[in-house]
Amino acid sequence: MSAAPPATLDHAGIEALVPHRGAMCLLERMLSWSEARIECVAVNHRDAGHPLRTRSGLLASAAIEYAAQAAALHGALGARSAGEAAAPGSLASARDVRLAALRLDDLPRASAATGLDELRVVAVRQAGDATRLLYSFAIGHAGRDIATGRLAIVLHAPVRAEAT
Repeated sequence: MSAAPPATLDHAGIEALVPHRGAMCLLERMLSWSEARIECVAVNHRDAGHPLRTRSGLLASAAIEYAAQAAALHGALGARSAGEAAAPGSLASARDVRLAALRLDDLPRASAATGLDELRVVAVRQAGDATRLLYSFAIGHAGRDIATGRLAIVLHAPVRAEAT
């Protein structure tokens, strides 16, 4: 019997479950998760060394990657809970994405009244089967949504050798 997934995770725990390593593992903490939903925090959006940063700064479209990593973590936790290995997958599409800012690195600094200067990443599994998943997501900062949308993820079946 496998151990139940933890209720919360730090960066190292997240990195052990998602395919991204080092600075490319964008999530700092997982606050909660259930069969349908995960909520995480990221604090690196102002980092000058952010791996997705361009000469123009960290564009708000990077929110899609934050959401995709939350969905990957959600899938890994669900698989672990079921005593299975997580199926590798790829982001197939991002739809209905709405961005309320141009950049993430120049968001107004959060005040004590609005909360910490962090990104809240929520992904909710809408549908799925053994080959694909659909998530809705919302990225928030200082109490307001910065990005919302949907992600389609294609799961990769293991390659099987054909009998000759």
